[in-house]
Amino acid sequence: MTIYATNGAKLFIGGVLASKSTDFVEADFTAQSWVEIGEVEALGSVGDTSTEITFDSITANRTRRLKGTRNAGAMEVVAGIDYGDAGQIALLAAEKTIHDYAFKLELNDAPEGGTPSERYFIAKVGTAVEALETANNVMKLNATLWVNSNVVKVDAAPGI
Repeated sequence: MTIYATNGAKLFIGGVLASKSTDFVEADFTAQSWVEIGEVEALGSVGDTSTEITFDSITANRTRRLKGTRNAGAMEVVAGIDYGDAGQIALLAAEKTIHDYAFKLELNDAPEGGTPSERYFIAKVGTAVEALETANNVMKLNATLWVNSNVVKVDAAPGI
């Protein structure tokens, strides 16, 4: 079994991509032009969870649980502020709109000579705020991506 570190992962923002009534697939993202978001320190988490629906049965004296709608969560991204970084500029611009944007996460898990795993999804940029904490800290851009789709997982592939 092999495990991998988060360091070396990259986050990219694409263009506006509308939601749809079915799950996204990798091909839905092929027309995107990607811009890397620079100086990322933390990527947060992303992935589906189901809403719990409960029913308290009097006769069975038992709470029954069902799965409800799926929610891919909110990805909390932290980056060191770089006013000239094209990806951060695009992220700030996306926060000002009502649209969903395409995102790509490239992991640092490529086998020797191969390609890394990727994750694709759409999200609204819900927040983009500056954190200007204490004297011995880097000024940071904290962005929240409200994920509005399934997360398409593409596995790492070996080299040929």
